[in-house]
Amino acid sequence: MEGNYQRLEHLGEGTYATVYKGRSPKGEIVALKEIHLDPEEGAPSTAIREISLMKELDHENVVKLLDVVHTETKLMLVFEFMDKDLKRYMDANGNHGALPPQTIKLLMYQLLKGIKYCHEMRVLHRDLKPQNLLINARNQLKLGDFGLARAVGIPVNTFSNEVVTLWYRAPDVLLGSRNYTTTIDIWSAGCIMAEMFTGRPLFAGSSNDDQLIKIFRIMGTPSEATWHGVSQLSNWKNNFPPYPPQRFEQQLPQMDPYAIDLLKKLLVYDPNLRWEAARCLTHPYFQDLWQPPVPQHSLQMPAHMHEQQQLQQLHMQQQYQHQQNMRLQLQQQQQQQYHHQQQQHQQHQHPQYQQGMNPHQQHPQGPPYQQ
Repeated sequence: MEGNYQRLEHLGEGTYATVYKGRSPKGEIVALKEIHLDPEEGAPSTAIREISLMKELDHENVVKLLDVVHTETKLMLVFEFMDKDLKRYMDANGNHGALPPQTIKLLMYQLLKGIKYCHEMRVLHRDLKPQNLLINARNQLKLGDFGLARAVGIPVNTFSNEVVTLWYRAPDVLLGSRNYTTTIDIWSAGCIMAEMFTGRPLFAGSSNDDQLIKIFRIMGTPSEATWHGVSQLSNWKNNFPPYPPQRFEQQLPQMDPYAIDLLKKLLVYDPNLRWEAARCLTHPYFQDLWQPPVPQHSLQMPAHMHEQQQLQQLHMQQQYQHQQNMRLQLQQQQQQQYHHQQQQHQQHQHPQYQQGMNPHQQHPQGPPYQQ
């Protein structure tokens, strides 16, 4: 028992850490991530980075770091307890791993909200995959495992390209780019979205080159015409097989047109053209989440999302009303300005206006400026 935290059961094993379900001194159920320290090297850089970043993050779709317990031989990170990761959730609730469409929509909405918050805080997760997305008993999804996360500075730093589990790694990173930005997480989100629909990874490569080929076979082999600058990346090869692009509609028939369209915004070769998370949240794919009532489905929406949707809908209505009022005021101003200019022009052309005469009496066919 470390720091009065009690282990309850073993949950998982990682490269640097072991995770347990535990109980806090207050009796709350928590997750205990125990990292054994090397007597000579001390705490791994991933643990130090994770702690420093997660102390700054506070969002409903990011797992909360509650406490840190440091001893001579061990570093223990205490997190809020989440029942399972997305991979286990898919295995338990899906049809051979494939989830119902409305469930996917709710989970994608929460995933993109978490990504949006991290990016606004200038943090790249860099390892988004189903195993690092956690879901609690209230069906709330949260981003977890920030061991590979990095803060983004200005100007953009040169990062390592040995990041993100292979199947969810963006093609620009696979091709050797070190100047990636928040778009690295957007590609991963697209891969996760497709996997939730099919129950299997979209691009399941066995090596860096094999991963690229898996991507090319579906999306087509890129070229300078389709991705400016691709041939300048360090891992680019001129002898890549020239695969033609396949239609997502054929590859993923489970997805409706709006879902396909959003996926196309996430899985874009040129990282500069991938949509940001904030923009993705405004996509019509999510439109039925903005307007109650929400259709019945197997995954009940968390209470916090009901409240948030009501606030979001009210905000959107207020914005719409404000825009309508501004548009009406602008039209009135333009009309007033137009009538004022017309009067000045008429007075200049027709002095009889100054005497209260109707110029149409003098010009039956209308004033000269209308002829």
